[in-house]
Amino acid sequence: MSRLVYSTDQGRLCPDCSLAQCQCSHNSNTIGDGNVRVRLETKGRKGKGVTTVAGIPLAETQLKHLLKELKQKTSSGGSIKGNVLELQGDHRDALIVLLSKYGWSSVKKAGG
Repeated sequence: MSRLVYSTDQGRLCPDCSLAQCQCSHNSNTIGDGNVRVRLETKGRKGKGVTTVAGIPLAETQLKHLLKELKQKTSSGGSIKGNVLELQGDHRDALIVLLSKYGWSSVKKAGG
């Protein structure tokens, strides 16, 4: 039997079932791989910058609550699209500090 020791391909693995997409009953409504990535995107937005946050391991209702708090702290608008938080404008540095305070140790700036 071969067991995967380390891989960056899938993100965090569940300690109970050893899968990236957890199949455990205690974690059935959680979305995200635990590696929180903050990036600035302008593609398809007519040059307007949008900060996206992906990989947050929370359920959809908790993501909505988190988005509301982040919009208030950054004084910007935003939405959730496909389990990714989108905030209008370039707020990468502020979001990395804010998300680190929530307890996620792997909050990283992604992209260029």
